[in-house]
Amino acid sequence: MTTLLLDRAHLEVRCDGDALALYEAGERRGSVPVHLLERCVIHGAGTRLDSGVLLRLAEAGVATVLFSPRVGRRVATVLGPAHQDAAVRLAQARRVLDGAWSLDWARQIVRAKLTRQRRVIALWAGARADARKPLRDADATVAAALAGLDAATDADTLRGLEGSAARAHFAALAAVLPPALGFAGRNRRPPRDPANAALSLAYTLLHVQAVQACQAAGLDALLGFYHRPAHGRESLASDLIEPLRPQVDLWVWERFRIRELREDHFTLDRGACLLGKAGRAGFYAAWQRDIAAPQRWLRAATRRLARTLRDEGRALVDTDPADEEAAACA
Repeated sequence: MTTLLLDRAHLEVRCDGDALALYEAGERRGSVPVHLLERCVIHGAGTRLDSGVLLRLAEAGVATVLFSPRVGRRVATVLGPAHQDAAVRLAQARRVLDGAWSLDWARQIVRAKLTRQRRVIALWAGARADARKPLRDADATVAAALAGLDAATDADTLRGLEGSAARAHFAALAAVLPPALGFAGRNRRPPRDPANAALSLAYTLLHVQAVQACQAAGLDALLGFYHRPAHGRESLASDLIEPLRPQVDLWVWERFRIRELREDHFTLDRGACLLGKAGRAGFYAAWQRDIAAPQRWLRAATRRLARTLRDEGRALVDTDPADEEAAACA
């Protein structure tokens, strides 16, 4: 499965049987079988496609993600048919209201994230002996936050520990990134330096994959347990990517380390740092090459959660055979 990146001006996409045909200035440039796609990413307003293409992608379960060309952020996502298991959704909604269950889930999420942060910092220490002091200090802060998780009795305390660890972790990242990138910590909306621009794009793509995994498993991506439900936020997807963020940070560092991403791939526009077309091509190629392990983790985590909730929710749904027959005929 792969990602189709549509990132050219005057590009037109048409349905051609079981494939998408790509045209540029009226001339056919190639085609892509739909069954090979997992998502389609559209950057900017230069690509033309009609509702038939979106329908074909949605029917095949391919997520279509639209990014704003000016601020480089996700504007919309078009997903395929939703899973129809009401038992999972009902049990999930009940668990959102269960404070003890949600706190236990949140503690597991934060523990997994902080444990991976320590692993990543150790990898950076092995690669950069010259940055040993700031890396050792960062690791000590994360370790202290990790040690305090069991005593946390509410989500606010957990968020405080996670925030402390995150600041230390990004200080460690700042110590190993090239100084020319100007990275001094996490910033966003908009990102103001190349490393933050790359982190934001990677987190967004990972979040979309988490939303897809939720939908495939029958979960409601809006109903999170650590990130509480909020208007317009896919809170469960936000929960699920937290343990994977350190891996993304390591991946972004590696891209700059081996020069797959460089300073000249980025431009500043009214305070926003934007990844240009040449940089995006390399970024997406590397992302597609390296994302298999986090993707498997998301699928396994969502399926495991859905199984637990399905068992709890079966008693909450109507199993009238007549209703099932009516639904099948609808």
